Amino acid sequence: MDGIYLTWVISALAVGVFLMPYFKPPWAKLTLSGFIDFIRRYWVHLLIALSIYNAKDFLDQIDRILMARTGLDMTPYIYAIEGDLVVWFQGAFRAEWLDVLMTHFYIAGFMFITYASIFYVTYFDDRWMADRVALSVAWVYLLAIPFYLFFNVRVTGFYIEDMDAIAYTLNPEIEDWFRRIDAFTNCMPSLHIAVPFAIWLTFRKHDHDGRWRRYQNMVLGYILLTAFAIIYLGIHWFVDIIGGMMIAAIAVRLTDLTNDSVWKVFDERTINSRLATVLTRPRHSLSIIFNRFKAYVAKLLKPSSKETGTFIVIILILTGAIITWDLTHNELPAEGVQSAQGAVASEGWMATMDNQSGEAIVLIHDVSDPSIDSRTVAQPLMQFDSPFALYENYLVMANETELRLIDVEKPNEIILQREVAAIESVQLTSLQGVPVVLYIADDALHGMNLEGDTVLVPTLPNDETIELVSVSGIEILMVSNEQPSTLRIGTIGASGSQSIFVNASTTLEQNLVLEEWGQTVDEDNATIVQVAFNSQHIAVRVNVTALDRMVLYDRSTGSQWLGFDPIYPVGNISLGYDYIFWEAKDHYNPQSFTDKYGDWEIHQLHLLTNYSEQLTSDTIDQVNPLALEDGIAYIEVGKDGEITMNVLNRGTELATYSSIVLQWSVIILIVLTFIYILQRQDESRFDTINHDSVLESE
Repeated sequence: MDGIYLTWVISALAVGVFLMPYFKPPWAKLTLSGFIDFIRRYWVHLLIALSIYNAKDFLDQIDRILMARTGLDMTPYIYAIEGDLVVWFQGAFRAEWLDVLMTHFYIAGFMFITYASIFYVTYFDDRWMADRVALSVAWVYLLAIPFYLFFNVRVTGFYIEDMDAIAYTLNPEIEDWFRRIDAFTNCMPSLHIAVPFAIWLTFRKHDHDGRWRRYQNMVLGYILLTAFAIIYLGIHWFVDIIGGMMIAAIAVRLTDLTNDSVWKVFDERTINSRLATVLTRPRHSLSIIFNRFKAYVAKLLKPSSKETGTFIVIILILTGAIITWDLTHNELPAEGVQSAQGAVASEGWMATMDNQSGEAIVLIHDVSDPSIDSRTVAQPLMQFDSPFALYENYLVMANETELRLIDVEKPNEIILQREVAAIESVQLTSLQGVPVVLYIADDALHGMNLEGDTVLVPTLPNDETIELVSVSGIEILMVSNEQPSTLRIGTIGASGSQSIFVNASTTLEQNLVLEEWGQTVDEDNATIVQVAFNSQHIAVRVNVTALDRMVLYDRSTGSQWLGFDPIYPVGNISLGYDYIFWEAKDHYNPQSFTDKYGDWEIHQLHLLTNYSEQLTSDTIDQVNPLALEDGIAYIEVGKDGEITMNVLNRGTELATYSSIVLQWSVIILIVLTFIYILQRQDESRFDTINHDSVLESE
């Protein structure tokens, strides 16, 4: 557990216990035995609170993936309503001491109000209030789920340029903790408002004798201060407060409707009684279960609006679950791949190096339909580390002695074949519509056109030897062995180049974290190991001994910055179609290994909005991301070592089975809604007739 998080938890618990004498009912007494006994009497209530906490973390993981894959984003609409109102609010009160105070209040205060509200009423054995407080909090979270999955609203500090995300960036430790537990897209509704407001409404409505009056007043004060904090800290919008209050009001109403039926089943006292009956009189218990099931079936044969409404809710929940599953598991394996060792992609085509019974086979895939079988090509004798590259519909391959160029639409026809020794890497582009092959051999860059003639390419100054090269259009980026942290930019047809020094350094504080983990950081001898670029941006992977970092460079402004947390390792990167994709081990600590953070996951950055999100989240490796026009392709390594090449299309297109389920759900819901309306009308008319009959008899 993180030190800062442990501090917040202990502080919230300590404050809650310390304030018990002030907030307790007037006649209640504090005893040491009560701290143990209340767990026995209210373990289900406490389990509900614990389950909600764990479920929130699970849902945030789903939301991250759903947001990254579908782009469901309602923030522009919220901004259209509010504009820069939150910016003015933050600027009007901004003070350094307030930054610190409100950040700690935002976290520790919410922990206190959530746990203390349930702890106080259970410790003092106020079952009437305990049932309603626990259930109202549960309803708040349940009602918020569809908003958090399908109505994504980003935090103000990461959306509005002039707004600071104070709480999320107060210091590196807090920033890392937030990045681990927060999706940053769950603004509407604000749970920091919804939960305490539901608690306050519950006390206000059901505390008939005023025994909790002091606590009730404190909760109201907390709500007001929290409303200030969530706006000031650059987290929520003003409309999120409205959403939180509305969710709370609905939750309290649903608590009134469901309280008796829920606690009839989950009351700790009846659970203990039923358990004793099952153990001592099993046959009698089976008889009770059978009779109740029989009675429920009889109700279903003659359903009221209550049963019909239940069916409607169940169908909506199941439909939402199917849609969520489909949108977060919509990868399609590329057909024909047995064990991909590497891949490249361009303009709707993908080429993979496949391990087929120990042979290195290059396969071509049409990524518009991954289900189409892959095709082999007229390749030279390849090794698994042999270079190959793809540009539009052209594929170039090379081994130690030979270079071949083919058209993937005619994969068995060789367009260009030349004997070239000691090729280290190859790149492919075009000049005036004609393919140009670039390759490194003998520590120098060479160019060749479709006829095999030499093409003029940039050279490095001072007799430097070339280490790696990347191409985009007619532009070439090069890195030399002598200047491993400097990029040289040139163009095909010209010999000169310009230089860009890449800075992968970070703060001393972050480097010390790596040193504490036993990793040596050597920023002075940083080495560029991979480059991807277009006309606007350059993405560079730089090794600083301890790990690889990603540096982003804006070519229009000349500014550069670290594109990912510098204390966590970055792997392969890909840039294209306004996105940067990379593999990373987010929150990886080599001295405290966990499966959750020990594997490679795929991340993405949308360059037009500067939003970064995590595309995958599991305990297996996803590597070698490739930017596609409508999505991404990547290699996945299962726990059993099975390797697949997955293609993920961006958007909300559903699989066939999901579409069928939705279609049938719509038809069924139309019928059930019609029946429900008629039932409600008949029941209302029946109640009115009975009421009038009673009045006449009186």
